[in-house]
Amino acid sequence: MKVKIGLETHVQLNSLSKLFCGCKNTVNLKEEPEPNSLTCDTCLGLPGSKPRMNKSVIEIATKVALSLNCKIAPEMFFSRKTYFYPDMSKNFQITQYEIPLASSGFLDINVNDKNKKIQIRRIHIEEDPAKVVHVGGLGGKYTLIDYNRAGIPLIEIVTEPDFESPQEARLYLHKLTMILEYLGVYDSTSQAVLKSDANISIEGGNKVEVKNITGTKEVEEALNFEIIRQKSLVAQGVQIRQETRAWNPDARSTQEMRGKEAEAEYGYIFEPDLPKFTIQKPLSEKLKKELPELPDQKYQRFIKSYKLPEAVAESLVSEIDTADLFEFAAKQTDPKIAGSLIAGDLKKTLNWNNLRFKQSGLKPEWIVDLLKLFIDGKVTDRNAELAIRKMVEEKKSAVEIIKKHNLGKTKVDLESIIKSVLEANKKPVEDYKKGEKKALEFLVGQIMRETKGQVDATEIRKKLIETLK
Repeated sequence: MKVKIGLETHVQLNSLSKLFCGCKNTVNLKEEPEPNSLTCDTCLGLPGSKPRMNKSVIEIATKVALSLNCKIAPEMFFSRKTYFYPDMSKNFQITQYEIPLASSGFLDINVNDKNKKIQIRRIHIEEDPAKVVHVGGLGGKYTLIDYNRAGIPLIEIVTEPDFESPQEARLYLHKLTMILEYLGVYDSTSQAVLKSDANISIEGGNKVEVKNITGTKEVEEALNFEIIRQKSLVAQGVQIRQETRAWNPDARSTQEMRGKEAEAEYGYIFEPDLPKFTIQKPLSEKLKKELPELPDQKYQRFIKSYKLPEAVAESLVSEIDTADLFEFAAKQTDPKIAGSLIAGDLKKTLNWNNLRFKQSGLKPEWIVDLLKLFIDGKVTDRNAELAIRKMVEEKKSAVEIIKKHNLGKTKVDLESIIKSVLEANKKPVEDYKKGEKKALEFLVGQIMRETKGQVDATEIRKKLIETLK
């Protein structure tokens, strides 16, 4: 069955203040504040309060639109969207409908080594509703509202229904997140939230919207569940009805929320308390010149300038902090060795600990020191990896860790150790002589264990082969 998927991705922007008032934007705070402590008449929607536009949000959103190859509207305005829910106390949301900030863009993704263009229908600016806390989960005992979130600036990035699988949706969101982080408008380690609503249909049937999916893996999982659910209903002869469902991350399933609204039900009207806004061409051109080097550009440069393998370059640019770390190290050490260690041992250790480099407590200088020790032959590849693990655990420099845990190279009587290991492992020796390559690697591992990683595996393998001739 053919699947059609479109995404509406909401990104909280990191401006200093909210969209239409001077209250602090909570996404920049290290800790979540007390509920309802960062509010004013405007973000509470009290009678007589008036919105005022945050200019920096327009500039931030325009940078995102330019990075996604969109056409910037020369003139835009805001509308009121009828919204009878407790998280928007004034009973309407200020958003853009008729003329959004930008439209007609695209983002290229790589699907099974083939390029696929995902069309961006529109990007518009709107205010975030308050935070709804369902005590006891959806359908629980009662609901609490925190208006600290009301008025946080959002951009909504809407694609055409170009995705044909959950995997494609995940790849798109991963790349979109990378671009937003390179632009410095979103930080996945901050309080900011990036979530998506997914519209999905199978074989031209009715469209189902799945709301409030956070994270790239969650989107793939939610879509996979919804496809299975819809296919099961079709197999039973049940027609898919148009509706809005919520992704429940605890139950790992979608559940019914309400019937899907039509656009007319939102009762859009022009926002009378805000003027039309003109995005002048000089401003747009200025912002375009200020765009940083984006992931695709950096990936191509790393391959061309540093002669890195494609897989290493891809791993490095996937996070801006590791890309910056590599550039710092490449100026002082061998770029290929630096790229291999950072994309390999370092990222593997960080991923194991669920950390980004900037969260790890490590300093770039420590990684450079480790690279220099490795290049100078003072530490083996195995012990370099062990040093990284200990550096992450103990938050100490490479020099301190190597000294403390005795990871530096010392003079080893390799011939005696090889002789001892061969005498203790006669069957693997016989297997190797019969042509079994795995037996050789087993013996290399045994010798490395005896040398405590102070001799490189390549050196051991070479000496072992000579001895076994």
